[in-house]
Amino acid sequence: MATAAVAGIAAAVLLGGGTGLAAGVLLAVGVHRWSVRVRPPTDRRAAREEELLIRQLPLSAELLAACLGSAALPSEAVSAVGRSVGAPLGPRLVAIGAELALGAPPELCWSRLGEQHPSLAPLARCLERSSLGGVPAVGPLIGLAQGQRTAAARAAHARVRRAAVLATAPLGLCFLPAFVLIGVVPVVVGLTSRFAQAM
Repeated sequence: MATAAVAGIAAAVLLGGGTGLAAGVLLAVGVHRWSVRVRPPTDRRAAREEELLIRQLPLSAELLAACLGSAALPSEAVSAVGRSVGAPLGPRLVAIGAELALGAPPELCWSRLGEQHPSLAPLARCLERSSLGGVPAVGPLIGLAQGQRTAAARAAHARVRRAAVLATAPLGLCFLPAFVLIGVVPVVVGLTSRFAQAM
């Protein structure tokens, strides 16, 4: 906030007058909005990791469903899927597979995964319910994968629509003055001259 205020005051003093004041206010608002968007590198890395986890979730859920559907032990299935998908999800699944092989309670392993990574909470809840209730996890895992893919497709369509709007806004700002000068101003001038002659 202080940086934005200093930048705005500096612009106002350098340019001076009403234009300097307007430019200073605009610069202060712009600097403030930019500084709010800038995140530290650790936050950017964590956000990127969560994004990658969300991308890997549908395939991992389908692979887990296939492994568990072939009557593999949960620890073996989780380890196999962890080895087949890359980082960042793979090493986490391999670690959980090792814990399960050593006899750790499955619900504890899955709930911890969901707490550490909120984007993986649906997968953790699905496998936790399966381990507590004893019901097969194949159907819920396939449903989870389909739901995640549908959500990703919707998000991609929303980004495309937003990009289209953002791309047409500058064109509108370019053509609007031309439309006013070519289309509206001659009509107003013509009407004004007719009213002046009629008076």
